Amino acid sequence: AGGRWANGGFTDGYQISGLQIENMGAWSAPSQQSITDTRMQVWLKNPLAKGEKLRLKMSYQFAIPEYGTDRMGRLLTKNGWVYEIAQWFPRMCVYDDLQGWNTMPYLGAGEFYLEYGDIDFSITAPANLIVVGSGELLNPKECYTVTQQKRWEQAATSNTTVMIRSASEVSDASSRPTTASLTWKFKISNARDAAWAASKAFIVDAAKIDLPSGKKSLAISAYPEESIGKNGWQRSTEMVKGSIEYYSKKWFEYPYPAATNVAGIVGGMEYPGIVFCSSKSMIVGSNERKYAWMDEGFNTFINDLSTEAFNNGEFKPTFFPEPSAPFMVKMVFGEKSDGLYNIPDVIQQNNLGITAYLKPGQMLTMLRNEVLGAERFDMAFKEYIRRWAFKHPSPWDFFHTIENVSGEDLGWFWRGWVLNNWKLDIAVREVRYKKGDVANGIEVTIENLEKMVMPVTVKVVETNGTEHVLALPVEVWQRGAKWTFDVPTTSEIKQVIIDPGKKLPDFDRANNTWKKVGQP
Repeated sequence: AGGRWANGGFTDGYQISGLQIENMGAWSAPSQQSITDTRMQVWLKNPLAKGEKLRLKMSYQFAIPEYGTDRMGRLLTKNGWVYEIAQWFPRMCVYDDLQGWNTMPYLGAGEFYLEYGDIDFSITAPANLIVVGSGELLNPKECYTVTQQKRWEQAATSNTTVMIRSASEVSDASSRPTTASLTWKFKISNARDAAWAASKAFIVDAAKIDLPSGKKSLAISAYPEESIGKNGWQRSTEMVKGSIEYYSKKWFEYPYPAATNVAGIVGGMEYPGIVFCSSKSMIVGSNERKYAWMDEGFNTFINDLSTEAFNNGEFKPTFFPEPSAPFMVKMVFGEKSDGLYNIPDVIQQNNLGITAYLKPGQMLTMLRNEVLGAERFDMAFKEYIRRWAFKHPSPWDFFHTIENVSGEDLGWFWRGWVLNNWKLDIAVREVRYKKGDVANGIEVTIENLEKMVMPVTVKVVETNGTEHVLALPVEVWQRGAKWTFDVPTTSEIKQVIIDPGKKLPDFDRANNTWKKVGQP
């Protein structure tokens, strides 16, 4: 009670009125069924033989809550309710080669672990509502006016946003067909889920998405009038188009016929072909029930790159521009922090955003910028997506792919960042002139005071103005926590600085600098 996923407006969930199983063309009830929290077990009258198929048919209903615990819900606007509907139909548990049946209950913190397949769904709603959903709308001529159909055709070939239904048309009855109700038919192939949204308040616009193979997709946005503002939802389609084109070129080509962004009560949720974002201004199917960092953290990382690339850096990160800034390091690696390997349900609620999003995003940034370099990392990460697209990788599949493609043994990296909740603290331990003579150069000893290891850069500044920058590989920590090295200096030393660019998540920067006595 009182937690993020507690729902004071809970509406009793599914009300199941019937369950039928098809056998030899005939439908009948199962021999037994049992429901425990978010899981149902169904016993067959006869075991399903190898190669045979099974169809289930369930009749159910549920009332749409106003706040659906971060995943779905409804928002009242001046022109009507905006409904965002997700996690709305029963799904079979995933059976994989690691776990067998994955039957962890859904407790809110991690999303459902789902299998891939082709999903056809139909939504029947009053005709004054506009419905958007995952995948392709199969019957647009039945759902939009003649004028709007022409606008859709224009949007399919336009590099700029085309208004399908404008703000001024929302209150105009002629902007919708005159029938009492409409059935919207959608299809999405090779997807792990499907979601949809509906509202009579929707403004809708769209533009063409150009994909590397020459194929086209469609960027679509649906939002209420209240969401228009400076850099508001009227720019959503521009941003959807830019993001999809960037990701498709850099990582993996977008596989669906449309990418739809909806403004509503949900603060931020992604489903195949559709996302729900606040109305205020997964191709690789990792198991988020156990490894949230492989989903949200990877998204955080690639989102930072796409944000920086969008419109020549118009929206470069401003809130967390320095992931290794002291306040970020204290937050991510503090005494009360959770490890990445903890499952979402046991991560402290206040830490979930850090553990599932910020820390893994920071980890990949470190791996790309400080360990492998952008070229090797990008090649390996892209290959990971290619190998595991529409499959269910484990953390070890990710580890092995990155190591295999980059040609680097990264066991030390995974141990520090993922398998353990370690932190980094490298200090300058000693600086001395060799044989006591300035002319002989110096010996510098650095020490790792914690358990995480990283390659490190050391800068030595002489009083004559000469600077030496040494890039020490991670292997310097193989023999223990201290490393001593020579620097061919010729004058007195002004200062020695560990990580002068402040790139590493060093927990205590106060011990990163040695200064000559009397040096300010």
